[in-house]
Amino acid sequence: MAAMTQGRPLLNRRLAGFGTTIFAEMSALAVRTGSINLGQGFPDTDGPEEIREAAVRALRDGRGNQYPPGPGVPELRTAIADHQRRRYGLTTDPDTEVLVTAGATEAIAATLLALLEPGDEVIAFEPFYDSYAACIAMAGGVRVPLTLRAPDFRPDLDALRDAITPRTRLLLLNSPHNPTGMVLTREELTAIATLAVEHDLLVVTDEVYEHLVFEGEHIPLISLPGMRERTVSTSSAGKTFSYTGWKVGWVVAAAPLVAAVRTAKQYLTYVSAGPFQYAVAEALRLPDTYFEDFRADLRRKRDLLGDGLRAAGFEVHRPQGTYFITTDITPFGEKDAYAFCRALPERCGVVAIPNSVFYDDPDAGRSQVRFTFCKKDDVLHEAVARLRRLAP
Repeated sequence: MAAMTQGRPLLNRRLAGFGTTIFAEMSALAVRTGSINLGQGFPDTDGPEEIREAAVRALRDGRGNQYPPGPGVPELRTAIADHQRRRYGLTTDPDTEVLVTAGATEAIAATLLALLEPGDEVIAFEPFYDSYAACIAMAGGVRVPLTLRAPDFRPDLDALRDAITPRTRLLLLNSPHNPTGMVLTREELTAIATLAVEHDLLVVTDEVYEHLVFEGEHIPLISLPGMRERTVSTSSAGKTFSYTGWKVGWVVAAAPLVAAVRTAKQYLTYVSAGPFQYAVAEALRLPDTYFEDFRADLRRKRDLLGDGLRAAGFEVHRPQGTYFITTDITPFGEKDAYAFCRALPERCGVVAIPNSVFYDDPDAGRSQVRFTFCKKDDVLHEAVARLRRLAP
C-alpha cells in the first residue's frame, strides 16, 4: 500500500509512474550479478590526462572551490562561445547567450520549467531519453510522442506536422538520438525549422553527442534561418571528454531565452562543479585532432560490438551516432525486451537496457534492446564472447 498523508499519496501526482530509473536498476543488477555493464552509458576509462590535471590545478589554485558565478565561470562561457563559432560558424555572446548547468539534464529541466505552462504540449521523438518525460511532467506539460520506427528510425515529418495543435508550445529534439543513434539530416532539420517558424514554436535541442557522428554531420538547428530566436541548444562535456561524473553542461540561446532559463536554473542547483568548469574550458580548446581521434575510436568500437551482436544472433540497427547500438531480439524467439534484459545477466553475464521503457507506445519498442560500446576493447571482446552463448 502506498504511503499517504491527509488521504493523498506522498509523491506529486505529476510524477506518478516515475520510479527508479532503468539505468540505476540495470547498473545495480550488473553489480549484484558481477556482469559486464553494457547498459548505462558511461565510459570505463577517464578522458584526456591534461584535462584531469586542469581540474586538479583549479582545485589547488582555489579556482571554483567557492560558489562560481551563477551563469558559469567567464572562462568556460567564453570557451563555449568559441566552440560554437569554430565548429558551426555561430556568433554567441558569452555574457548573455550562454548558461552553464549541472549537465545537460539540468539544462533541459530548467528550460522546460522556464518555458512551459501547465497544459502546454511538447512534441518529442519517441523513444525518449528517460528524463524528458519526467521533466515535461514536472513542468506541467503534456508530452506528445513522434515515434521513430526501426530499422532506420527516421522522423515522419508528415506525422510531425499533423501532431502540431494550437496547444503545442515546444519541440524537444535529440540528435544524435539516444537510444537509436539516428542523426537528423539537413533536409529534415530544414523541414522541422520551417514548421517551427510557421507555427511560432519554441525548440529545445539535446546535442550531447554532437562530436560522435559516424555517418552524416551534426548541424545545430539553431544555425538554420529563423531558428536563432526560438531555439534553446543544450549540450555537455561528459560524453565528449569522458568525464561524465563532472556534470558540466550548458545552454546556448538568444539572450531573452537564456534569461528565462536562468531564472528557473538558479533555483535548482544555482551553481555546481566550480573547478571542473575551468577544466572543461580547457577541454573545449583541444585541437581538432582530439575530436577526430575520439570519434574514430568510438566508430571502431561500434563496429566491434555490432559485429559481435550480429554473430550472437541479434538483429542489429547500425547507429549513425552516439555510443549506443539498438538491437532486436525477435531472432531469438523473444518479444519482451524488459524480461530479456532482466534474465540476460544470469544467461550470459551481460547487462543491457530495454528500449521499451523509453516508449509511450507499448508495441513500438517491445523487442528492442540497447547496448553501449563506450568501453575498453577487452571488455567488449569479453562481452561479445559471452553473448555468443545466446546464438541458436
